[in-house]
Amino acid sequence: MYQLHIPYIPSLASLSMPEIANALEDGGVRFPVESLNWPAEFPYRPLTVVTAAHTDDTLFIDFLVRCNYLRAENYLDNSPVSEDSCVEVYLQPDPQSDRYFTFEFNCVGVLNSAICSQASGCAPLPEDQLKRVRRYASVGPRPFREVEGSFIWSVAVAIPLDIMELKYAGSPLLLRGNFNKCASATSQPHYLSWAPISSAHPDFHHPESFGKIILD
Repeated sequence: MYQLHIPYIPSLASLSMPEIANALEDGGVRFPVESLNWPAEFPYRPLTVVTAAHTDDTLFIDFLVRCNYLRAENYLDNSPVSEDSCVEVYLQPDPQSDRYFTFEFNCVGVLNSAICSQASGCAPLPEDQLKRVRRYASVGPRPFREVEGSFIWSVAVAIPLDIMELKYAGSPLLLRGNFNKCASATSQPHYLSWAPISSAHPDFHHPESFGKIILD
């Protein structure tokens, strides 16, 4: 099983979102999102690197992507941002439960988030909780239609742990989850993940494929 240790960096709590990415570069854990789970249908693999760390109450993640097409047509939270140039984290706060949270961001920082379970499907996260997830997009916040070229972009996000009913008390927290990169409606659709997924067709909703994520 894939396993990831996310370091504790309390100084992140005092930084603005534009400052977070630089701070994560210095002390966060860095890893690629490169599992090409459906290569016959979707062979394109844009470079995707994630850097992460946490404080007492927040998980900080910086997604860095290099790609050939850039799209950000969805501009409202809880719209289908996976159609756009999109990065995602799925987190299962209790490995003994089938409940997990999805956080999906397009390249301008618009968020689609839900609480899911295999038994009951997915329910959108309430708007007041969405607003608590801070985001900073390197390309700015305005939506745009697809453009072609060579692009490097990033989205830094700050997810409060209590949204997932998690509390860090100084000892390691064990979660399960996955990090994904997708863009279903672009000219080069793709579906990448950190931990490999075993399914016949693109689908990130496979908690049995989640890796271990430990908040140190």
